[in-house]
Amino acid sequence: MSRHSPSRFAVLAFTGIIFLFTFVLMLPISSEDGHYTSFPQALFTAVSTICVTGLAVVDMATHWSVFGDGIIFLGLQVGAIGVLTLASILGTAVTRKLGLRQRLMAASDQNSLRLHAGPVAESQAVRLGDIPGVLVTVAVSLVIIETIIALLIMPVLLLQPDYGPWWVALRDAFYYAASAFTNTGFTPNAEGLAPFDHNLWFLICIATAVFIGSIGFPVIFALTRWVKTRQRLSVHVKLTLATTVILFLVGWVIIYLLEFDNPETLAGQEPWFAPFTAGFTSAMTRSGGFSTVDIASMNDSTLTVMSMLMFVGGGSASTAGGIKVTTLAILFLAAVAEAKGVQDMQVFRRRIPNDVLRLAVAVALWGATIVAVASISLMHITGTEFKYALFDTISAFATCGLSTGLTQNLPDTGVYILTATMWLGRVGTVTFAAAVASSDRKQLYTLPEERIIVG
Repeated sequence: MSRHSPSRFAVLAFTGIIFLFTFVLMLPISSEDGHYTSFPQALFTAVSTICVTGLAVVDMATHWSVFGDGIIFLGLQVGAIGVLTLASILGTAVTRKLGLRQRLMAASDQNSLRLHAGPVAESQAVRLGDIPGVLVTVAVSLVIIETIIALLIMPVLLLQPDYGPWWVALRDAFYYAASAFTNTGFTPNAEGLAPFDHNLWFLICIATAVFIGSIGFPVIFALTRWVKTRQRLSVHVKLTLATTVILFLVGWVIIYLLEFDNPETLAGQEPWFAPFTAGFTSAMTRSGGFSTVDIASMNDSTLTVMSMLMFVGGGSASTAGGIKVTTLAILFLAAVAEAKGVQDMQVFRRRIPNDVLRLAVAVALWGATIVAVASISLMHITGTEFKYALFDTISAFATCGLSTGLTQNLPDTGVYILTATMWLGRVGTVTFAAAVASSDRKQLYTLPEERIIVG
């Protein structure tokens, strides 16, 4: 199966790892009170961990034992780099080589790397020859970035009164670093970010880790190579960085303008600190999941804007979720090309193939369909308002982790709905479709063309 249908193998392997973690989290050794954790709670936590979502139906800081926290920490790493990417890294470490099959498996993992068969190497987002370098970047960046962030925030934890011995601060620092870089949003302490909601150093470190994790491993690999060799950055890298920065800045301004007079959020903070909180919140909609304000207290207009930002998510082949920033960029470029009356989508002096537009439309359409079905189902089951059902559903689909409080109070049926939404959001709609569909078939004929009225 790994040879004939790598995408189907990826889905099955990913799902198998989830059920393995579910079984372990159900065991009494994983809970703080020594009792079995129910299957819906364990399954939801396993999916939220492996899909690096950050939503929770139990108190993550008090429900799990030290062993359970260790399992969740391991799950964050596996979910961040991908099950098959991890297998390829381990296989490379053992055999000292990476075969073609392993490269294809790594490329198909989580629909993260789209390969093209075109003759021009520069037109490819990631070439097969670059995959070993990308895998090395995945492993090295995961260790280095999480270690640096942990060491930077550890002094903040040590200075907190009654936080505990140094080893507790060290453990929580690495937990925070992993949760931030993987764009999960879990917190190891019961208070969450409340003790640090005005600590600029701590919040900047967390936001930086979230941003780096959200741009994607191919972008990190390309930037690392550019620093060493000054090799030209691809259109994918430029488009990912440009769109990410634009969405962050636009979200920052809009969230501040919509919330600056809300006494329950920004208006309740010091005037000099409120703009920073708006920027931090905008950064978390990339799929970070951390929050220093009560999401449920935000205005309806703000929740709508944040839902839109979460639906887009981060970069391709990143720890973030959503339909990806490049998908939005391609749709925008197509609209611009249509408005100009030109056939080709052009950006950074390059032409974007039409099959990329078809993929972008498919991803956006299926993502919207999944969110719509899940939101309507939650509204029917819980009787909650549409704005809360939509926000938490998009947060689950985009593996973001922000919540209005609805997720924690869901019945088992609602838990299963959000679990499936997280799984679909992380596996990727295109990868899932490719896994379910049969092998590609070449059509040996072309039907007559006929135009229809659109708009």
